[in-house]
Amino acid sequence: MSDSGFLNTHRTWEDWCGMLLGAVIVASPWFPIQDESITGHQTAILNTVAVGLVVFGISQLEYVALQRWQEVMTILAGLWLIASPYVIGYSGEGFLRIYHTTLGAVVVLLGILQLWQDWDMNDQDLLKHGQ
Repeated sequence: MSDSGFLNTHRTWEDWCGMLLGAVIVASPWFPIQDESITGHQTAILNTVAVGLVVFGISQLEYVALQRWQEVMTILAGLWLIASPYVIGYSGEGFLRIYHTTLGAVVVLLGILQLWQDWDMNDQDLLKHGQ
């Protein structure tokens, strides 16, 4: 049972992981282990929900019709999630900053893996993804 190309092929479970990550990102401001209440930071909540929905939506698009721009957008969304506590100003929130940095790093790594897997594929091969 040799599967030497396991990480060389874009698989549908990666898209499902992206959708799960998007849902977790949306829920992250309300995780139970928080130093303080996040309710006073509407901008942080809106940003988190928007990034989570973008990651979720792009992962759904990858599942249906794979294209390289989706993976680049996933990487950019992950990088924004990492930077957003510092840009928006909730970096002092402790666990929320740690959640967003960690989740953003996982999103970036997933996007890089998928982009690397699909780098040499032509457009016809990309369209066959998931079928």
